[in-house]
Amino acid sequence: MPEFKWFGHNCFRIKSREATVITDPVDRSTGFAMAKQNASIVTISNYNASNANLGVVRPEFQTVDGPGEYELENIFVTGVRTFLDAQRHAEKAFNTAYLFEVDGFVICHLGDIGQPPTAEQTQQLAQADILLIPVGGGTGLTQEHAAEVVSVLEPKVLIPMQYQTPIGDRSLQPLDTFAKLVGVELPEPLDKYAPRQADLQDAMEIVLLNPDSEAVRR
Repeated sequence: MPEFKWFGHNCFRIKSREATVITDPVDRSTGFAMAKQNASIVTISNYNASNANLGVVRPEFQTVDGPGEYELENIFVTGVRTFLDAQRHAEKAFNTAYLFEVDGFVICHLGDIGQPPTAEQTQQLAQADILLIPVGGGTGLTQEHAAEVVSVLEPKVLIPMQYQTPIGDRSLQPLDTFAKLVGVELPEPLDKYAPRQADLQDAMEIVLLNPDSEAVRR
């Protein structure tokens, strides 16, 4: 079973039987700070400083930073090109959302997606059992658009990211306003999350993770 740990902002460590994936290694500019990590695979949604802190991951690892299909360490990764904002014509506006096939689960990490996915993108992203989605507004999805994406993609498990916390991302909106939009009660946060196939239900479950941040220890 995959094990999820959150380091704040868009940064997760996903451990499987085969390998360890780190998504969007977080930079201190967000308020979060992570200790040095080991990983087999690092994915970068875009090269904004907040989620491309490759120096925090110890060598040797393989980097995936764009659309395409990859098989690394027996993990299948699919990158889907999306957009940071409405300015689709600008090269800098590109973002990559990722699908990971890990231990029988399909996991979708949306990165800094800035608008609801197109019909073609939705067809690819809706395969996910577990959805990692930015929900705090800011320059990305509005909270209303994030709720719309959740209703379209219909994941079994929703793990929010990139929202206001006492440690980091303080300028973003809080999680409770998003929860009201999707009509869910917020559960107690976990330090780690390791789902089993039997845990997946027809009704969507929301899972909250405590950020594992060096900033907490300072």
